[in-house]
Amino acid sequence: MKTLRDAKIGDTVKVQKLTGTGAIKRRLMDMGITKGVEIYLRKVAPLGDPLEVTLRGYELSLRKSEAENVLVEEV
Repeated sequence: MKTLRDAKIGDTVKVQKLTGTGAIKRRLMDMGITKGVEIYLRKVAPLGDPLEVTLRGYELSLRKSEAENVLVEEV
């Protein structure tokens, strides 16, 4: 399955599932990344880390390691 890390700039994806355990999963959920949420990938830093996304009306920066824990599908 595709992860948020695999998405390209300009893609809008829908969250299918969060992987990971404990603090990582809780942190993602606290940031508003939950099942069914649409995420728009705005840009990627020059060296590839972090990713800047828009969800729920706000902008958020995520590390690649965090984005690997978000399973998504194309909208």
